[in-house]
Amino acid sequence: MNLKTKRMICMLVAIASVLTIVGSVSYAYFTAMGEVTPMDATLNTATVSVKFSDNDLGLNAELNFGESVTKKFTIENTGTADAKVKMFFDQMTNTYIEGSLTYTLSYSETEDGAYTEVVSKTDVPQSESASKKILANSLTVPVGKTYYYELEITLNFLSDVNQDADLNAIFNTRFKVEDINYELDHSLETLKHLNITSQGEKMNFDNSATTDEGVFEMEDDYGTSYYYRGAVENNYVKFAGFYWRIIRVNGDGSLRIMYDGTQAHANGTNNANRFIKVGQIYNPERIDNKYIGWMYGPAGTTKSTSKEEAQTNTVDSTIKEVVDAWYKTNIEDAGYGNAVSDTLFCNDRSTPGKEVTGNSDDKGLGYGTQYTVYGAAARTRVWNNVASAPTFKCPQKNDAFTVNDTNKGNGALTYPVGLITADEIVAAGSGKYNANNTSYYLYRGTTYFYWSLSPFYYDSTYVFIVSKNGSLYGDNVNYNGAVTPVINLSVDYVNTLRGTGTMTDPYQTV
Repeated sequence: MNLKTKRMICMLVAIASVLTIVGSVSYAYFTAMGEVTPMDATLNTATVSVKFSDNDLGLNAELNFGESVTKKFTIENTGTADAKVKMFFDQMTNTYIEGSLTYTLSYSETEDGAYTEVVSKTDVPQSESASKKILANSLTVPVGKTYYYELEITLNFLSDVNQDADLNAIFNTRFKVEDINYELDHSLETLKHLNITSQGEKMNFDNSATTDEGVFEMEDDYGTSYYYRGAVENNYVKFAGFYWRIIRVNGDGSLRIMYDGTQAHANGTNNANRFIKVGQIYNPERIDNKYIGWMYGPAGTTKSTSKEEAQTNTVDSTIKEVVDAWYKTNIEDAGYGNAVSDTLFCNDRSTPGKEVTGNSDDKGLGYGTQYTVYGAAARTRVWNNVASAPTFKCPQKNDAFTVNDTNKGNGALTYPVGLITADEIVAAGSGKYNANNTSYYLYRGTTYFYWSLSPFYYDSTYVFIVSKNGSLYGDNVNYNGAVTPVINLSVDYVNTLRGTGTMTDPYQTV
């Protein structure tokens, strides 16, 4: 490929009740028509005025490899409350090779002041068809302030990658800014759309939920989450040709669902069809704390020498490779990827220490062969004598696995797929640690246990599981368990779902 081959970037700008920027990258030359003046946008939290520095609908730039184009804009908070907003790639198609297009977003509190990165260098998300992807998860403009933003898009030369495919690549997008509080309200809107009523907060999780207790609420990293508990029979979803069970409505309005087979299964059904694979290890070794990770470091059998090294997200766990491969084949390549949101998965590797975990051997170090008990064990009454207290908030950002979102998450995933967490198992009704429950919707019979995403402790590397008796339990990472992926359906897709959520009438698009 000729390194001087040029790309044309043209961005068109329009503003409605939210800020919208329209853009395109291709070999075609785009011409912007018309003018734009500053316009006010009324959000839930504030009234803001958005102005582009060139006061023009267009941004025309011809780029060589290694060059960038910058669009400058300001957001002025003219209201009476702080403005909190998210920024998205909206209706985006990007068929460029991964890494060819990257972006950064920076801001300054003064027009001539130094700029601070809000989003560091990040790949523009790939998408074969129009979809909505997060760009910046939180932009805050205090009352009476004007903040100055620079969005920079770069065309990169990848020295170790053949970029011939970029010759016919397409990049079309809209940039949308929405009130972050409006996003938080999406969880309640999703609950209403599913025709489900919340029973409020649940205070006692020690007892197993053996009947249909319904839907309850708990805060997560995005807002208020609504989770299903007990022997519920109205949380079935049919998506991508498979049946799933709803774990919860996330605080951003997306729907967290867990794989349940190619046909609908009643609670307690003992069938391998309910898993994508049985007889699967989590990781091949149990000689180091690092192997409790969804990803970890360093590579190979080299011992980790610090918690930071053990929790460096550079190597995929064996089970992650299996889940990713399944997702790529059955969701991404099958054309369903645009319906899945980049909502975080928590592989909580926090180490609160023996005073919290109640285990006198716990050194709280999290690396090498140091005896370590992890956060979820402290919350599920394994060794301590305190009430179970699950949380949907991820204690460490490094453990909040996302694809592109580097504000809430770590941006380390290739695909937006994970597993259920120990906290979600307890909230769903398992009861305290090692309490059998063969009635609630997570129980899948006596033949298979299945893996969770939550580290348990290192003596010889244990991860939490749903046992063959339906209890929250733990097993060594090199034992054979079953695999049931978890994904999050986007708000836009959830709005297309119809049905009552039963086995015979699952939520699905019609």
